[in-house]
Amino acid sequence: MYGENSRDKLKTTRESLAAIMTYHQVMPTYLDFMLVFGAQSDANDLRFSGFRDQVRLKAPSTGPALPSLGRSGKHYQLCYNLKGVQFKKKHDENIKNDEWSIRQTAVYHQFDVETGRTLWIVTKGGYDLLDQYRELVGPTGRTENKQFSTPELALSSSLSTHLLFCHWCTEDWRWYIRWLEEVLDHESGMAVYGRRDEGYSHKEYRPYHIQDLQYWQDRANEAVMVLEANTDVLKSIQKFYVDLVDRKDFPNTLKLACEDDLRTFASQVNEIINDFHMQTARAKLLVSIISDRKELVLQHLQGQATERTERLNKNLEREAVVMRIVTIVTLVYLPATFTSTFFSTDVVKFQDQNEFGLSKRQVSFSSLALERWLQVTLPLTALTLFIAYSTYKMYDASRNGMSTSERIKDIIRELKGDLHPHNNEKLRHSQQPEPGQDELAWPSARAFATFMKPSRTRATRSPRSDPPLPLHDFSGKPLHSA
Repeated sequence: MYGENSRDKLKTTRESLAAIMTYHQVMPTYLDFMLVFGAQSDANDLRFSGFRDQVRLKAPSTGPALPSLGRSGKHYQLCYNLKGVQFKKKHDENIKNDEWSIRQTAVYHQFDVETGRTLWIVTKGGYDLLDQYRELVGPTGRTENKQFSTPELALSSSLSTHLLFCHWCTEDWRWYIRWLEEVLDHESGMAVYGRRDEGYSHKEYRPYHIQDLQYWQDRANEAVMVLEANTDVLKSIQKFYVDLVDRKDFPNTLKLACEDDLRTFASQVNEIINDFHMQTARAKLLVSIISDRKELVLQHLQGQATERTERLNKNLEREAVVMRIVTIVTLVYLPATFTSTFFSTDVVKFQDQNEFGLSKRQVSFSSLALERWLQVTLPLTALTLFIAYSTYKMYDASRNGMSTSERIKDIIRELKGDLHPHNNEKLRHSQQPEPGQDELAWPSARAFATFMKPSRTRATRSPRSDPPLPLHDFSGKPLHSA
């Protein structure tokens, strides 16, 4: 049973397939292995694998015994599937674009131990396995592989056919895994060998590189799964024939005549299994390497993000310095600009003019205007800088976790703790208001300087550490709550 390729529909119909399966009394479970074939866009059921057998070596009272058709009713039948890999197309520009395909084949075998009647049903896409079988039994094939005249020779030939299928599933796995290794080095080699220090060439990674590595890890895991499935099937075939010879109802003539052939068959299958173990170990190591490369590429991505953040912070620092310089220059020139603009209006005039608007004196410099300009500009500049500096100090205090009211209370508390009792008494007497004056006095210069001084240690002190103090005005008298 075949199709043009592994994803094309089989060249048969439902009716013809039912007739063939019914006439040859094929195991129904073989349909499970055939259903992986058919028209499809992607390969399906690559994870499906198995081995089924059925042995009938005793003379059946009722059953498929038809001597006219060469059927004694004493037979065994088995079915299994194997998977191989095949190279399809090479890409000249990029090695990762080379095309490889994992192909399946489903095998059914039936052997009559009395008549030597042999039946093979093989389902596969393409003709490559059929061409290999034709070489095996064709004119150029070995004589012992194509003799079916006696049950002994037929059994020996059937073992050669099994070996043909077993060798087919081992082809090109070595080169497929090597191709995966080369693709991995091509995709992520710079993650290992490209140092990220200055003066060294390295690769800038993107998130899609993680996706690419995940894709190749899936391909490697797929190879591991297929290799292990083939290994299990080969072990099942080997065990089946070893157990078959040990059965008491197995014909002694076949056992004695094919003992060497069975031993040779088991030995060769064991060699193929060992080869699969080696290829599986390579594929598992490749999966582990890809996983480590993904972690390394992820670290490179995080390092690149950190480098971009550092560059951004440096740019922000430079911009902050520039803005600070511009702000300071603006604060210095702002009062002068305001004063010059104000004195350029008609609000203040320093030159005498006649009724026609013409000056009576021809002078180019006015000392009075300069004196008034300096008298207004310098205090205004000092006031502007003082307000800016005070605002900065207030922001610094609030940044340390203290509100304005808390800072005022803290300053008052510090002033009361720093002064001695007799000094406090003198201070209260000296600050007693005169009769007729307002009882609320202005804060002292020291209190104001302490208020403007940034305090970084007060932010860590809990407001609950000290008992609440009674409110006082700046004259020292307590204020009663309403």
